[in-house]
Amino acid sequence: MNATTKLYAAPALALLLAACSGSTQPVTPKTPGKAPAKVTAKGPATSPMPAPTSPPAIPAKPAEPVKVVSESVQDPHSYARPQEATVEHLKLDLTVDFQAHRLTGRASLRVKNKLGVDHLILDTRGLDIQRVTLDDGKTEAKWSLGAADKLLGQALDVQIAPGTAWVNVDYSTRPETAAIQWLTPAQAGSPSPLLFTQSESILARTWIPCQDSPGVRMTYEATIRTPPALMAVMSAENPTKKSADGVYRFRMPNAIPSYLLALAVGDLEFRPLGTNSGVYALPSVVERAAWELADTPKMIAAAEALYGPYKWGRYDILVLPASYPYGGMENPRLTFATPTILAGDRSLVSLVAHELAHSWSGNLVTNATWNDFWLNEGFTTYFEGRIMEAVYGRPYFDMLAVLGRQDLVDAFQELGATSPDTQLYLNLAGRDPDEGTGDVAYEKGALFLRTLEASVGREKFDRFLRTYFDTFQFQSMDSARFVQYLKQNLLGGDEAQAKNLQIDAWVYSPGLPTNAIEPHSEAFAPVDQAVKSFAGGAPAAQISTTGWTTHHWLHFLETLPTPLDRAKMADLDATFHLSDSGNSEILSTWLMKVVQGKYEPAYPALERFLTTVGRRKYLKPLYTELAKTPEGAEMGLRIYEKARPGYHSVSQVTVDQILGWRG
Repeated sequence: MNATTKLYAAPALALLLAACSGSTQPVTPKTPGKAPAKVTAKGPATSPMPAPTSPPAIPAKPAEPVKVVSESVQDPHSYARPQEATVEHLKLDLTVDFQAHRLTGRASLRVKNKLGVDHLILDTRGLDIQRVTLDDGKTEAKWSLGAADKLLGQALDVQIAPGTAWVNVDYSTRPETAAIQWLTPAQAGSPSPLLFTQSESILARTWIPCQDSPGVRMTYEATIRTPPALMAVMSAENPTKKSADGVYRFRMPNAIPSYLLALAVGDLEFRPLGTNSGVYALPSVVERAAWELADTPKMIAAAEALYGPYKWGRYDILVLPASYPYGGMENPRLTFATPTILAGDRSLVSLVAHELAHSWSGNLVTNATWNDFWLNEGFTTYFEGRIMEAVYGRPYFDMLAVLGRQDLVDAFQELGATSPDTQLYLNLAGRDPDEGTGDVAYEKGALFLRTLEASVGREKFDRFLRTYFDTFQFQSMDSARFVQYLKQNLLGGDEAQAKNLQIDAWVYSPGLPTNAIEPHSEAFAPVDQAVKSFAGGAPAAQISTTGWTTHHWLHFLETLPTPLDRAKMADLDATFHLSDSGNSEILSTWLMKVVQGKYEPAYPALERFLTTVGRRKYLKPLYTELAKTPEGAEMGLRIYEKARPGYHSVSQVTVDQILGWRG
C-alpha cells in the first residue's frame, strides 16, 4: 500500500539533473523534539470465542533456527486458528447489485484440517449469513457467530469433521460494508456506477468470510456477475474486454493473504503498456493514464534486474476515481491507483515503482502480522528508490531520500521521539492496525536498509535481498525471525558487528539509532538558496525555478518558515499560482501552508481540494491542522459535512476521529 508515496520528476527532465551528484554519509542525528456473549445462528450455541490476545514478547536475540513462517505466529487481529485448521483455497460466486449496494452469493473454502479439530474459525464483520454447508453444498453445518467487536467483527465458528474438505457460506454484504465503496455515476465521473474494494488491513472480512490474517495464504477463483454494460476486474487473471453477459471468471493460482483480495466493477477500458503490463480506467481517463504510466515496463525490467523474475504473470494498473483512499494498493496482478498521480508530466509515477516493488516485498514475502508491517513497507520504500534510481538516475533517488528523511522527522515530532510507535516492530493488539501505517514503517524501515547497505556494500546487500526473496517466496515473515536471518546471512553470525550496527535498536527501540545515515542532495542546493533569499525579503518574482521538478517544489514549500506571513503567501500565489496547481502533491503542501498561515484568499482552493479528493494522505494532515484552532475546526466540520459522503470508509474513520464527527 502506498500511503506516503514520494515523487519523481518527469523523465524528460533527467538531463537537467544529470550533472548533479549526491551522497550519503553517517551522522549522529539530533533527537527529534515534540515540535519536529454470543449471537447464535443455526445450530446449538458453542462456547464463546476468546478475543485475540497479544503475541508473546519477542526476544532481542532469537535462539531458535530460522524456519518458514506461516500460521505459526498468533495474529492479534484475527479470531482464526490456522494452526489447527487453515483455508487453502477460496471459491467465490457473487452477484453485484448496484441498486441494493450488496454482493450476494457463496464463498466456498477448502480446508486443511491439520490437527483433526471439529471447528473451523473464520473472521467476519457485518456479513448477513444465510446458511453454511459442508462438502457437497447440501449438508447443513452447525454454526454460530461470536460476540461483535467494532474493530474485529465476529468469529464465525463452523462445526466440521476431521475429514471435511469444503465449507460453503451463503451470505450477502451490507450497504455500509467498510471494504466496499459504491459510487454513483456522479461520484465516479461516469455514466455508470462503480464499486471498488479495499481489503487492507483487516477489511477483507467485511466482504468475504475468511481467515483474515496476513499470515494465512490461499489461492482463489471467482465468478462475478455484473450488469452487462460493466466490466469486473480482480487481483487475479483479468479480462481486457467486457463480457456480453456480464459474467466474469477469475483465477489466482498463487497463494495470497486475504488483504490482497480485490474487486472493482465499472465502465472500464484497457490499454496495453507492454507485453505484460497495461492500464484499466474509465473511458474518459484511460488514454491519459496510458500516457502517464508509459514507463511501467522499464520499471518492471529494473526491478527484475535487481531482485529476480517477476512471479505474478502480469502487472496491470487500475486508475480509480478520486475517492480512492490511498495512493495505491498492491493487489497482485492489478495495482489499484489514485487518479492524483495523473499530473500530466509523469512526475508522480514513483507510486507505480512502489506498488510494483510490493510484488516482491509484501506480496511475495509478507508480514506475518500487522505488528510487522515495516517488513512490507520499509522494504518496499527502499526497493522503490532503487527502481527509480535505475530508471531515472541517482540524483532523483537522492532527492527522494531527503524528502523521506524529512517526513520521518515530522513523524517523530508528531508522535514524540520516545513513543513506542516510532519502533519498527509494533504492538498493535487492541488497536486498528491502520494506526501502524504511517511514515515510521515506510521511512525508518527504508533508512534501516539503506544504513545496512552503506555498511556492507551494495553488491553484498543486493545478494542478501535476492536470496531473502527467493528463500521465503509465497511465505510470511515476522520481525524476530527476520532479525535472526539478517544476522546469520548478511553478517555471518558476527554479534559484534550486529551490535555495532545497532540491529536490535533499529527494530525494537523508539527513535533513530545513532548510525542512521543522513541523505544529501546537491539538486536541492539552489532550492535552499531560494528559500533563504525569499525568507530574507526577496520577492517571489526573483526566484529562479527553471528546471524545478515536483521534488524541488516540495522541498521549497516544506522548508519555508512556518507560519509564513500573509504578504509573502500572497506574493507566492500571485507569482506561481499555487492555489490553482494541477499537481496534487504541490497543491496539498501549499494548502498546509494556507491553513498554518490562515491565508483566507486560498480557502476556496482548500475547500475545493477537500471536497474533490478522498486520498487519506492529503486529508489527514489538512484536517488535523484545521482542528488545532476553534475557527479551523469549525471550517473543517463545515467542509467535511459536504465531503464525507464521497470519502471511502477508510478516510471517514480517520477524519471522524480528527474532528470528533458525530454525524
